[in-house]
Amino acid sequence: MLERLEAQAIQADAVDGIGFGELGLGGNIVRALKELGAESPFPIQAATIPVVLEGRDVLGRGRTGSGKTIAFGAPTVERLMQLWAEQQRDVENGPDGRRKRQMGRAPRALILAPTRELALQIDRTVQPIAQSVGLFTTQVYGGVPQARQVGALRRGVDIVIGTPGRIEDLLAQGHLDLSDIRITVLDEADHMCDLGFLEPVQRILRETRDGGQKLLFSATLDTGVAALVEEFLVDPAVHEVAGEDQASGTIEHRVFVIDNRDKRDIVAQLADRDGKTLVFSRTRAFAEDLTEHLEDAGVRAVALHGDLNQSRRTRNLQQLTSGRVDVLVATDVAARGIHVDDIDLVIQADAPDEYKTYLHRSGRTGRAGRTGRVVTLIPRNRQRRMNELLDRAEIEVDFEDVRLGDELLFDLGPVEVAAPVEAAAAEASDADAEQSADAEPVASAAE
Repeated sequence: MLERLEAQAIQADAVDGIGFGELGLGGNIVRALKELGAESPFPIQAATIPVVLEGRDVLGRGRTGSGKTIAFGAPTVERLMQLWAEQQRDVENGPDGRRKRQMGRAPRALILAPTRELALQIDRTVQPIAQSVGLFTTQVYGGVPQARQVGALRRGVDIVIGTPGRIEDLLAQGHLDLSDIRITVLDEADHMCDLGFLEPVQRILRETRDGGQKLLFSATLDTGVAALVEEFLVDPAVHEVAGEDQASGTIEHRVFVIDNRDKRDIVAQLADRDGKTLVFSRTRAFAEDLTEHLEDAGVRAVALHGDLNQSRRTRNLQQLTSGRVDVLVATDVAARGIHVDDIDLVIQADAPDEYKTYLHRSGRTGRAGRTGRVVTLIPRNRQRRMNELLDRAEIEVDFEDVRLGDELLFDLGPVEVAAPVEAAAAEASDADAEQSADAEPVASAAE
């Protein structure tokens, strides 16, 4: 069914010289975007913002880091203001003409994300845009007490950003009313389906206002999204960014064939460098083991995985963001949505099992016009499977036989960035729930 939807591809050079105001966004929102570091639109933003403002359903594909959060966040805020003006609601305005918060007001926009990390990062981008025109957002996700979330809903919000499990909980308890939702966004729709959230998402969407606008954004659009598109999207505008695959010039891919017994030492050798490094492991136990090994080798590192509570995960991520540590060792909880500016090396200590995971891990580097490297370590008996995975990902790379201490391992210094872009200008998409051998049950791992 998705193959019958013809995508309109937009080239990066097609948006040169175009500003956000020319796409139809108001002055306050344009100024808010500038304060976030977004001076001019990325291709996916230029392609989709005008059609969102027209009220059309949208199916958008752009790789991780291509700017999807602003692509749906900014026009959602602008569209809410348009709808509010058209409907002439009986709501008192503040002295500056902005809409005042009405106690208990039902939300009018819903943004669904597969994980709490992604929901938080989306809110960090959307909230200042919404505040610039007097609208309010709140985050609704599991893993934390719900009292603060319920309190925000009682005070009245315009945009709810959350994960399916907690949203269904609050719906069942009567704390959340979706009957006035005019715009619904699904970020990482394919991953939502991969995590087993297809039916919860369908139930949630059926609670929203009939005829409401639906926006689906994802780095990949495969058959897992087909049921959602077929049921909920009406004549969608389909957009993708031409040439934005992971094999593009912004990311250098390398595969090192190694002896498995040397893996920890090779990771330490690769990570002992200037610049931020993200290391992926398959299991939580190996993530902790690698972190300890790196610390013993004199490389500052922290771990990120599902056994850590939310505050610890946030704190460890912040240590990498601030530069207090150089290396983050993560399971696939970090494969989407964890946006850390200027990660220039991704090391896959454990190769992924599917090509989509490879693409999303790779998307942690080379973001927003920067360049980066992805190095995958595999044992000799894994070469055939790795070849098949790379073929599916449409990435061409020669395998290199590497031994501990080889000069090649010292040749991965920091990569020069193309054109520095503030972090918030990049899409804040997306954290992944663990799909590893030690993963928790789907819903609890994701939320």
